[in-house]
Amino acid sequence: MTAPAEPVPAPGPAAEVTEGDMAPRFPRLRKLFYQRRGFSDSEKTAAALLLLATVIALIWANLPGSSYDEFWRSTISLQVSGNGITLDFRSLVNEALMTLFFFVVGLEVKREFALGELSDWSRAVVPVSAAIAGLAIPALIFLAFNHTGQTSHAWGVVISSDTAFLLGALAIVGPRLPGHLRIFLLALAVVDDVGALAVIAIFYTDQLHFLPLVIAALGLVVIWMLRWLRFGQGPAYLVFSLVVWGALYASGVQPTLAGVAIALLIPVYSPRRMDVERAAELSRAFRQSPNPQYAQAAVRGLLSSVSVNDRLHTLYSPYTSFIILPIFALANAGVHLTGPTLAAAFASPLTWGIIVGLVVGKFVGITGMTVLVKTLKIGVLAPGLTFGRVAGGAALSGIGFTISLFIIDLAIPDPVLQDEARVGVLAATVIAFVLGWAVFRIVDKVQPPSRMSLVLARPVDPKRDHIKGPVDAPMSLVEYGDFECPFCSRATGSIDEVRAHFGNDLQYIWRHLPLTKVHPHATLAARASEAAALQGKFFDMAPIMFSHQDALELDDLLAYAVTLDLDIDRFEEDMRSSDVVNRVRDDVIDAELMDVHSTPTFFVGGKRHFGPYDAATLIRELNESRTDRPVTPAPR
Repeated sequence: MTAPAEPVPAPGPAAEVTEGDMAPRFPRLRKLFYQRRGFSDSEKTAAALLLLATVIALIWANLPGSSYDEFWRSTISLQVSGNGITLDFRSLVNEALMTLFFFVVGLEVKREFALGELSDWSRAVVPVSAAIAGLAIPALIFLAFNHTGQTSHAWGVVISSDTAFLLGALAIVGPRLPGHLRIFLLALAVVDDVGALAVIAIFYTDQLHFLPLVIAALGLVVIWMLRWLRFGQGPAYLVFSLVVWGALYASGVQPTLAGVAIALLIPVYSPRRMDVERAAELSRAFRQSPNPQYAQAAVRGLLSSVSVNDRLHTLYSPYTSFIILPIFALANAGVHLTGPTLAAAFASPLTWGIIVGLVVGKFVGITGMTVLVKTLKIGVLAPGLTFGRVAGGAALSGIGFTISLFIIDLAIPDPVLQDEARVGVLAATVIAFVLGWAVFRIVDKVQPPSRMSLVLARPVDPKRDHIKGPVDAPMSLVEYGDFECPFCSRATGSIDEVRAHFGNDLQYIWRHLPLTKVHPHATLAARASEAAALQGKFFDMAPIMFSHQDALELDDLLAYAVTLDLDIDRFEEDMRSSDVVNRVRDDVIDAELMDVHSTPTFFVGGKRHFGPYDAATLIRELNESRTDRPVTPAPR
């Protein structure tokens, strides 16, 4: 019998660099944000800045005098030979700066449909259906309140959720372990944004001028062709993007749509090995002979190895999240909250149509469609994504801040009615936040998160899981592991002994949990195993990687694939495919949902195993888990 493998310490605060003995400032606020895994600091910061800008706008707008309105009515003009444009500061924000925001949204849409959550229809059908219902039902509710008159044209105000606020609110009041809920809401937000942009283009464009529209179309054709330009892509994209924006502005089409149209033409792809190797060769040449020519070539090589979509998204996302959206809130959220304004707003069908449309419409539309699609078995929910969690996310989706305020300016010309509409948007934001908090608290009481960590989140699926042994075996042993983890490598001896002991009475299942903080090559190795699995060699590739844990670079993995007689081109392509990337990520999210954060972690008969994982201990627990026949004694 093999010796018990050493327990692996759970990666956590003890494994991280501490900040010293000094007590952190604002400990309660830090705890509120940082106890929830799965959210980046940038998402939390972006939501906080958006909220701060909104508060400043409200305070500024209600100071004595009219400095707020006077400032945003100030104009700026650009004239060339008597021709040009003149915009006030608010229009400059809404029609120029927000073009960059919609450009980043377009990049995200393109990437999600090409490589992300929406690339596989079977995975996307639930959030796509829920998003469509979340667009239509709020609009119908709004029209029930405002079916006649000029306010009926403002139904677009209630159709879209604010992604930045939504993710920020989810980080604050959502479940501590968001699991697949965050991915679900991101996918839903992408479809939501597409629908909102289509509505702006179709229903909020007053008149069209043909010649500028033709110029814009030609500019988009040129932008599409720039992917083959070898040098000067950046300046060329900038120049022709400005041409498209100016032409759309002159044509009468909402010019911010230029951002989306341009983004959808930007190429996106996973890094190709030949490009990465070329970049490495150029960098090596520069290191051996540092000179300006080699430096420029190395920079170009590094940039060309990553898709333009990825480069531009990384470059501009911080500007839109931390600068443009807060400025937009500052320019549009300033409502005069006087007694008469509030009295008029809360007696107005416009205000109530927005509040009920956003809060009730989003909640009912998203939750109801999710239940319907799941009940009809058109789509499936990811493990741990219960109807309760979806309902909490649907409630938070009633935060329709950015695009709602944007459409108010397009749909409602009367300043008084605009204030009533803004009151409705702000009230809906607060109510949706509170409703989301209440739903999540109720769900946590009905099904405490602690229970979810004790059982397997996703049942064993022969069509998906990597299984050794009969699929109908009376006992199951699931391992969440990491190919770069030495403890997982040592545990293979225990597993082999357990399998030999039970024979065909046991099915062994491997799932991925790459601990990237301590094992930088673990994710790449996990993808390599999945690529090998697509050619029927998962359990042939795994032991090779365990035997060479100090050699898991891409070249090493390709060499192992060659020794297994795999189709190397297909293997490399599969490693980058969205199917493989999503499959590894799904296992990681399942582990997070169950609060599994160390490897190896075992589930015996669907229940989490704690303690040693030597062969004798696992055999004893497996015997206790079976109910089909008398137990088989463990070896002594």
